Amino acid sequence: MRIDEIIARSGRPIFSFEFFPPKTDEGEANLRTALSELRELEPDFASVTYGAGGSTRDRTLGVTSWLKQELGIEAMAHLTCVDASVEDLRATLDRIERAGIENVLALRGDPPRGQDSWVPHPGGLGHSAQLAELICRDYGFCVGAACFPEVHPDASDPLADLQYLKRKVDSGASFLITQLFFDNEAYFRFVDAARFAGIEVPILPGMMPITNLAQIRTITGMCGATIPPELLEQLEQRGHSVSGDESVAELGVAYATLQCAELLAQGAPGIHFYTLNRSPATRAILSALKLLRPWVPREVGAPNAG
Repeated sequence: MRIDEIIARSGRPIFSFEFFPPKTDEGEANLRTALSELRELEPDFASVTYGAGGSTRDRTLGVTSWLKQELGIEAMAHLTCVDASVEDLRATLDRIERAGIENVLALRGDPPRGQDSWVPHPGGLGHSAQLAELICRDYGFCVGAACFPEVHPDASDPLADLQYLKRKVDSGASFLITQLFFDNEAYFRFVDAARFAGIEVPILPGMMPITNLAQIRTITGMCGATIPPELLEQLEQRGHSVSGDESVAELGVAYATLQCAELLAQGAPGIHFYTLNRSPATRAILSALKLLRPWVPREVGAPNAG
């Protein structure tokens, strides 16, 4: 089923997971374990990232097909413009179509490792809006796109970033997924600004529970997301404690659960979890959310469960 139809028909917030294609047998075993555990939570869809420079592109399609055909989870394949001609992109889209996948996340993609700036393929596309336009013009996929509550690292300013986002939507993107963030006010301000700019499609917040301080520092450094100073201070204190990563993960999961609950209570259309191919943190958070149902209005004094 198309993801825009899932969002429109669900009548409740939707929950989805993002995975990356494993490069090793051990990685594949970790992914299979995560999927078997997270499948029990009945996600509305799952997405699979797309390796730059051909590194995991075949695996992307394989994992995406496996999700849909064997596990019965609605799936979305990521597709980027990196190192691909238009003919290459069409060939990949043809394979996705033959596999029965109905959803594609159209991305420009990051520069390949060792390359500092984005350089389009001589016969390819330079922007995700162009990719969304190609897909929507020539294929029947539901197309999603990425957005950035704290501004894309390559954007000159927030206004320019929103104007470009509007181009993605005008090119056919029917829903958006945000980059990870740790301050809900950034999401709420961004949604308000997007609506003011005429962007009316659903905007799913992307969540990455913090389970390792060094890892999240690397990830936020690459994507431009920020960690609130108070949270970072607590994470650093825990990172230097006897329990180390375990203590960091405890706080990270608790913080993400509160963050998701507030987002859903204030009308976010769902949560997209960046799982890093692991299940415990996402499983704990989503289990709590489904139990508490923070999106259901409560009467004053009524118990917040059920």
